[in-house]
Amino acid sequence: MIPSARQGKGTASFLTTVLLAVMVILSWVPAFDTKADAMVDAGLQRAVATYATARLLNGVISVAQGTQIAAAPAGIGMTLSPGEILDPLNDLVEQFSEVMLVAMVAFGVEKMLLTVGASWAISLTLSVITVLWAVLRLFGASAPRWLARLLLVLLVTRFAMPVSLMATNLVFEQFMASDYRESQAALQTMQGEAGKLEAIDMGEKQGFWEKLKGATVDTLTEARAKLESLKQSADNAVDRIIDLMVIFVLETIVLPVFFLWALFHVGRSVCESRPGTETG
Repeated sequence: MIPSARQGKGTASFLTTVLLAVMVILSWVPAFDTKADAMVDAGLQRAVATYATARLLNGVISVAQGTQIAAAPAGIGMTLSPGEILDPLNDLVEQFSEVMLVAMVAFGVEKMLLTVGASWAISLTLSVITVLWAVLRLFGASAPRWLARLLLVLLVTRFAMPVSLMATNLVFEQFMASDYRESQAALQTMQGEAGKLEAIDMGEKQGFWEKLKGATVDTLTEARAKLESLKQSADNAVDRIIDLMVIFVLETIVLPVFFLWALFHVGRSVCESRPGTETG
């Protein structure tokens, strides 16, 4: 049993050394960082596009909220206020814009950390420290605690961001990409619906809502139908905005932090492990 235990510990130490050697080689491979950098850029572009849509929607809704139509069909005074329908949505859009601003900053920070980790200085230092650590392990000696911690810090600095970004992107593509596209399209549709409140008929001097001031009962019924359609679009937009907020919070905060935490603990278990003492 004892020889088997010794052989198992020796095999584990050898495999750990091989794994670290592979990581050192990867630290000098530019394609490894280029792929991760492209993923950050794609995420940042999505965030910028969504932020722009949110700001445009906020502007259109703000204009539409000021629309209040007093009509007197058949001598009966009535007032239609689209702004009452859009007010809750506008508040949510403003909060959504703030979330998207945070998401853009998060993507920018990730890109900066990725650039720092990919520097030749980090790769060189990691290579030297890994060789020193591996030599001590192969000769059966325990690496000093400071050396193991330094190796852990270098591994996290070099690989945590690209690996976590690739893992996060994989989760996004598999589970969130379709929801993102549908939600983005829904916001653009809502923007068009709200914009109709101020749309001008190219064949007439007056817009629809201006015409409504002298409207008939049929025209007022049409206006109510438009408001009902607007309300349904607004309700759908609320759901889609919440979906987008969840997606970007997961993509920029929750998932990266989770993968960083997991990689840190895996790296610590490898770097701070000690060769077992042999017993006769």
